[in-house]
Amino acid sequence: MIRVTFQRENGSITGFDCRGHAAFAAYGKDIVCAAVSVLTTTCVNAIESVAHEEAEVQVSEGSMTVRLKNAGHDAQVIMETMRQGLKDIAEEYPRNLQLIENSM
Repeated sequence: MIRVTFQRENGSITGFDCRGHAAFAAYGKDIVCAAVSVLTTTCVNAIESVAHEEAEVQVSEGSMTVRLKNAGHDAQVIMETMRQGLKDIAEEYPRNLQLIENSM
């Protein structure tokens, strides 16, 4: 199962941790894993190239950790859009994707 944990501060998403494997299908054919990868990678790229904000990003086998240095409006729109996409996937594939919200 993939678990995506969102970090919130004063209602704003300040980062997320994405860990695990969907185990929906064989490696290279897993549509849940591919969808999560596309959404998370696009989110990070858009924060930097569209919102022009910095993010601290750590990627390793089966995990991605992202922390925003500034949680500005445009970055929030991008993060909330990714969260909504992941929520939609989790509703369709609850055995393969779980979202967790942590507030500070």
